[in-house]
Amino acid sequence: MKKRYILLVEDNSDDEELTLMALRQSNIANEVVVVHDGVEAVEYLFGSNKSPGLGVNDLPQVILLDLKMPRLGGLDVLRRIRSDLRTQMLPVVILTSSSEEEDILSSYRLGANSYVRKPIEFRRFAEAVQQLGLYWLIVNQTPPLR
Repeated sequence: MKKRYILLVEDNSDDEELTLMALRQSNIANEVVVVHDGVEAVEYLFGSNKSPGLGVNDLPQVILLDLKMPRLGGLDVLRRIRSDLRTQMLPVVILTSSSEEEDILSSYRLGANSYVRKPIEFRRFAEAVQQLGLYWLIVNQTPPLR
């Protein structure tokens, strides 16, 4: 049986902690794997010289992906995810502080499933993360990955 977990790609330690706290407070018990930039995300999913990458049954249920990161930005990560047959149907939610129209358009053009702007106030942020977790882990039916 496939392990149902979230992959959080977040370079800001405060936002990482807030996201994890919000998921815990909403009683989402699924594991959350955290990587801290786009390079780590690509290496985690697809491997590197040191690791082979994930098999189809080991992929996350959903990826929460920040856009503005050092080394490799979220749009480049999304482009890589959508270019691989193993991950092209994997749900990717952009979770970012950017409200730039071009970021929104580019995210959807590249195949993002959702674009969520991080609210500044913790209560609203926690509500948004709770709704994301419940929808993508419980309500949403994902396609079979091959």
